[in-house]
Amino acid sequence: MLSLITAAQVGALLKGLATSAGLIVAIGAQNAFVLSQGLRRQYHWPVAGLCAFFDIVLISLGVAGMGLLVTQSPVLMEAARWGGALFLLWYGARSLRSAFRAQHLGAEGKMVGSLKAALLTTLAVTLLNPHAYLDTLVLLGSIGGQYPADERGWFAAGAIAFSCIWFFSLTLGARFLQPVFRQPRAWQVLDLVVCGMMWAIAATLLWPVIATPVA
Repeated sequence: MLSLITAAQVGALLKGLATSAGLIVAIGAQNAFVLSQGLRRQYHWPVAGLCAFFDIVLISLGVAGMGLLVTQSPVLMEAARWGGALFLLWYGARSLRSAFRAQHLGAEGKMVGSLKAALLTTLAVTLLNPHAYLDTLVLLGSIGGQYPADERGWFAAGAIAFSCIWFFSLTLGARFLQPVFRQPRAWQVLDLVVCGMMWAIAATLLWPVIATPVA
């Protein structure tokens, strides 16, 4: 006979949902890419699925205690910092160029790239961004790790549930924005916003290195 869910477990589940919402909804490189693919209706479901999959893996590892190991490895953190910054600078430059290329505009315009390219870009915006590790492995992991063993899984389930709901809702909801993005100007604005966002995130990654005085 299955044991009843306790109030504490329900509380952990809801805390996981709320904490995940506060971290994931914030517009970042990953969300911007998912939204762009959803607007173009271009490999949007595989992209959303891959994002959700990696959040499931990272949140699970974080709650299991792996977040501390990542933050204690200077090599891993530096590799993520520079790899992520270089990718974000490149992706921002590509978005800036796209804003001024008429053939790129329109939600129903020419399909570009391939499923492989879309999935590789998804991997990059997910795994080359240190903020993804900080949000999932470290922050969610440290909060979830404070719960007793019988509640920890419920916290992780809540965090994972919101992540899946968010990515698939973002992809589905993008359909309703398509009428707006039939206007070339809307695509230009989106590409410029994405460019600024990518470069801003890259700057936050590199600023600690740039701001540190040379001995």
